[in-house]
Amino acid sequence: MTDLRIRAARPDDLDGVLAFWKVAAEGTSISDDRGGVERLVDRDPEALILAERDGELAGTVIAGFDGWRCHLYRLAVHPGHRRLGIGSALLAAAEERFVRLGGRRGDAMVLRRNEDAHHAWRAAGYAPEEQWRRWVKPLTD
Repeated sequence: MTDLRIRAARPDDLDGVLAFWKVAAEGTSISDDRGGVERLVDRDPEALILAERDGELAGTVIAGFDGWRCHLYRLAVHPGHRRLGIGSALLAAAEERFVRLGGRRGDAMVLRRNEDAHHAWRAAGYAPEEQWRRWVKPLTD
């Protein structure tokens, strides 16, 4: 692969990340705004991992660790850069981070309707746990 660089996001990357997610990510989140992403990077500067290909943003993953569980969010690869190993490289970086922090198991938020993502996650060794349901409550309007 040509010039793939994996690194943690910096504050000056955040507007570009938000624009990237509108093109590359499936679905939206209540936290998909400048304030939400700033809080993430301020709290855990290594959680938002970027992949750059030839100097351009090609992929993202959020690798959050709360001291107990390892959570993966926003694994997104630009449509023009898919099937080149970028998602795998991002997951490897996230998993290495988790192991370094003492994590034992990673879990991923994956939309039920996103069949392409299901194939990618299975290929990476992840499997759905059908006995669990995600329960949510918005805390703001």
